[in-house]
Amino acid sequence: MGDIVGAVRRMARRFVQHPYPKAPHPSWVVRRWPGLAGMWGAALFFWLSLTPSLVPRPWVLQGVIGGITAAIGYAIGSLAWWLVRLALRWALRKPWRAPHRLRARAWLASYALSVVLTIAALSWSADAQRALRRLQGLPETLTWHSLVITLMAMGICGVLVGLARCVRLGTRRLIRVLGRYVPRPVAIAAGLAISGTLVAFGTRDVVFERGVIDVAAHFAEITDQGTKDGITQPGSRQVSGSPHSLIRWDELGFEGRNFTGSSLTARQISSVTRRPAQQPVRVYVGRESADSYAAGARLAVRELERTGAFRRSVLAVAGTTGRGWVNSTDAEPLEYLWGGDTAIVAMQYSYLPSWASFLVDKEQAGRATRALVHAVRERWLQEPPQHRPRLLVFGESLGAYGIESAFDGPDDMLAKVDGALLAGTPNFSPIRKELTDRRDAGSPVWRPLYRQGRNFRFAQWPEKDFSRPGPWATTWKHPRVAYLQNASDAIVWWSWDLALHRPEWLRKPLGPDITDGVDWFPLVTFWQTSVDMAMSYGVDAPHGHRYGNGSVDGWLAVARPEGWTAKDTSRLRRHMAQREAPY
Repeated sequence: MGDIVGAVRRMARRFVQHPYPKAPHPSWVVRRWPGLAGMWGAALFFWLSLTPSLVPRPWVLQGVIGGITAAIGYAIGSLAWWLVRLALRWALRKPWRAPHRLRARAWLASYALSVVLTIAALSWSADAQRALRRLQGLPETLTWHSLVITLMAMGICGVLVGLARCVRLGTRRLIRVLGRYVPRPVAIAAGLAISGTLVAFGTRDVVFERGVIDVAAHFAEITDQGTKDGITQPGSRQVSGSPHSLIRWDELGFEGRNFTGSSLTARQISSVTRRPAQQPVRVYVGRESADSYAAGARLAVRELERTGAFRRSVLAVAGTTGRGWVNSTDAEPLEYLWGGDTAIVAMQYSYLPSWASFLVDKEQAGRATRALVHAVRERWLQEPPQHRPRLLVFGESLGAYGIESAFDGPDDMLAKVDGALLAGTPNFSPIRKELTDRRDAGSPVWRPLYRQGRNFRFAQWPEKDFSRPGPWATTWKHPRVAYLQNASDAIVWWSWDLALHRPEWLRKPLGPDITDGVDWFPLVTFWQTSVDMAMSYGVDAPHGHRYGNGSVDGWLAVARPEGWTAKDTSRLRRHMAQREAPY
């Protein structure tokens, strides 16, 4: 035992010895052994990354989160120790260095404690993930590869720290070169500015936008030219892309062809509702159909006129996501409820997939949907008031954001449409943000109560939440706006503010499907929630970003047709539950 302790001491003594002379070669900035303060910062942030978040995550993504946050912790720990040494130097009037024996013992304690605490943290995190899975209705079985998580985190952290040190070395050399021509303070300021600009430009514009986003856009544009298996060109006059349409089939794009090519027939609707039905109208304008959003909106209106949409009982504008997706589980319940006496219109605004559009292209969703809503409503107003169809709007995720962007606040929405159904609305959506910020006192942010629920209401389990007496203190008046919002939906809560500010959705009481083990930590929670967005489809509705068939009860609350019974609702719920998930 004594030999082992002695060997460990000798190893620690070698690690803590100064790795280079007083005038080190610049390359040691990259190759030197990590500092103790940085190592402790990295370990602390890695442990914090193991805490649960909104949805369960697989061990692979845990390794990624652990590596990124460990690198951040290393930077913070190293910076803190540099400031301490700077303060000591100023106070002592000379450089200060910890005694050799103290450093050796500190490293020994670091090795021992870090191993023990890491094992404990990994074991606790596995239990926390199982508890979260149980809370959200997933099987509790979970393989948590602790050793692989740790090795992945160490590898990713090492790469990121190495890259940061390369940048530091390059900045030092740049300052040295500039110092030959300008005073040293000017050289330092210029060197830091140039280095910072190059890093920001390289990571954002070159690596991300011209690398990741351009590649995603290239493949998305290729995909947009295809058609989903089983989808064929419709022959009905009531559907865009048919031989009778103003819009060619090959102009609709991938999602547009899916939407129009899967349009319900009157027979399909009658088989579920057991009532007479008609062919619903589905109008869709692809990105290739017009040169601008305004031109696309005008084309959509002409197509609505061609199909007789303004003579239907319901006219609905759908917000699309990414490359033009309209969720069938949002559109079909409305068509079933009204026996096909409906018209739905949508317009594609981007070729990018939803995740890429969420990051760099979301403003286009607002511009496109605003143009469409404005054009449709302008034409709708030309109809005699007694013969106008109900004007509804709906959307999910970025589609919901686009719908909200079409109006100038909650009151403007109520004044211009007869109802709305919005699901999984992102955090930056303007109307939802106003409703949340100005919610009635005492209501939680994950279930805000606005003006006692007079027109706007939020639900996670709409079958129960919209029908039960509380917390609504007033009658739900028309026009109604129904929000489907899961407390565990990372897309609803993600924002840049998570990096430095504790969010309101983590204040007590927590949402019904959020574990008590979740907490906020600077920078760490931001990365956890970012990964949660990618995993938000890996759970079952109503959790994460999965809303299932909640739109059945959402539409019943917003636009219930006369004569619709509880038996009809049960039948429609069963039918929609059997539909294949569109994700």
